[in-house]
Amino acid sequence: MAARPCPDGLQGGSERFAATDSESRDAVGRVMAALRRQGWPSDFLGSVEIVLAETLNNVVEHAYRGQPSGEVAVDFTLDGRDLWLRVMDRGTPFASGVPPVGHPADVHCLPEGGFGWHLIRSLSDEIQYAHQAGANRLAIRMALPG
Repeated sequence: MAARPCPDGLQGGSERFAATDSESRDAVGRVMAALRRQGWPSDFLGSVEIVLAETLNNVVEHAYRGQPSGEVAVDFTLDGRDLWLRVMDRGTPFASGVPPVGHPADVHCLPEGGFGWHLIRSLSDEIQYAHQAGANRLAIRMALPG
């Protein structure tokens, strides 16, 4: 994936891939490689990678559960000091119409999974979600530090 100019001089990029574990991991790697070229702080990029990986894992594991693999689209743009990650899929929408709140991990009893949305919400600054025209559209804003 190559960074491409976006309208109004914003830098951004996009990825389209099949909703599988391996394709999702590869897409995270390509997005992160493009973001690293921006020269942002490594701790910020670490948070972005966690948010993106958890988000895409949720799409693969939950939105497309029990369905043939569909497509996932990831777009990123830098708007001033904000990084926007936009994820679109045609899987099952959130039952409540909004992303889950998520819960912090209980360090005394760590079951497999269940903490992704807590991580996503803890590391991001804003989350927007809509299910429109058969598509889930999730936008996550992460402010650059400083």
